[in-house]
Amino acid sequence: MKALLAEAQAALAESEEARRRLETIVGQLNHEKFGAKSEKLHPDQYHLPLEDVEIAQGVLDAAQEKAQRIIQGRSAGTSGSHRRNRGHLPAHLPRVERIIEPESTLCPCGCGEMARIGEDVSERLDVVPAQLRVLVTRRPKYACRRCSGAVVQAHAPEHVVPGGLPTEALIAKVIVAKFGDHLPFYRQAEIYARQGLQLDRATLGNWVGRACFHLKPIASHMRWHLAGADRLFMDETTAPVLDPGRGKVKKGFFWAIACDDRGHGGQGPPIVLFHYAPGRGGEHAERFLQGFGGQFLQVDAYEGYDRLTRLERPQGPWKLVHCWAHLRRRFVKLARNTKSPITEAAVRQIAMLYAVEATVRGMTPQARLAARQQHSSPIIAALKPWFEKQLSMISSGVARHLMMRIMLQ
Repeated sequence: MKALLAEAQAALAESEEARRRLETIVGQLNHEKFGAKSEKLHPDQYHLPLEDVEIAQGVLDAAQEKAQRIIQGRSAGTSGSHRRNRGHLPAHLPRVERIIEPESTLCPCGCGEMARIGEDVSERLDVVPAQLRVLVTRRPKYACRRCSGAVVQAHAPEHVVPGGLPTEALIAKVIVAKFGDHLPFYRQAEIYARQGLQLDRATLGNWVGRACFHLKPIASHMRWHLAGADRLFMDETTAPVLDPGRGKVKKGFFWAIACDDRGHGGQGPPIVLFHYAPGRGGEHAERFLQGFGGQFLQVDAYEGYDRLTRLERPQGPWKLVHCWAHLRRRFVKLARNTKSPITEAAVRQIAMLYAVEATVRGMTPQARLAARQQHSSPIIAALKPWFEKQLSMISSGVARHLMMRIMLQ
């Protein structure tokens, strides 16, 4: 009993320590959010203390479970009924079953062998660590024993890195780790070094560069499809770019050009093509769209796109199409901040348009046009005088200024 009591007290002490650690981290987060501006974290760093909170919560859970097992006299292998995760693991994952039988299935009363009446089943997510292997390719040579004048051998297959170490699968893994998982080459080199492979950063960079060269035809083919599309989407977003010598990053921009008509009965493939530019000026949009033959360009209300409406092209200038989602987003934000009944009414009016779109999604262009002319056009026709009337009722100030900006967009 003394031993059990000491073990329970130790487990409770661990639980209390984990709880204090969790309170400390939460206090630090509150300070970062509500403290002095100079002491706050950069938004990109918020995930670090949040991960600390999750780790501390895991320590607290484990300590409490251990203390509860000791107090209730259960063994360490006995599972509780809480925090079960049945039915959440994807069905496509392979299942490896193991059966754990009791030490004996003989009845303690001496009746003989006991009958199986059921079972408890639990599923846990397992992993087989990635295994590097050496792919050995042999190309036998054959010659005639009689004349010795002919030798045949299969041609060596083409590789991204001729005569180099990597297979195409390994290069693909490096590319995904670099651009999808944001693992710099030097960190990937450290990962491979732990498995006995000495690959420096320059080598990995050279592999990726060669792969980019071979992927260019695919990008060109995607651009060819986009250039022939009648309707396009375009948007830009910031991207931090290393600025050597300053110890900081500068602001760059990724420009996306996309086409996806699957929701409108289109048969073409969905495509998105990214371009990088050091700025956000409309001249970059004009440059990226050179050679495109489309007519309609769906964008936000950024004024940089206005120059596209003045371009001299054989197809005529671009016709900008502004989406209701951007307009609605501004009203939703204004309604949340001001609780204005006018903005709430605007959101309801736009919701009616959304309801019409939900009924025709996936239909033919002719069916969608007919439904919009019948149901959406009257709503839109009534919105402009309604907006003008509401503006006349709003006093000068921030709210009126915001409403004007929204309407202009």
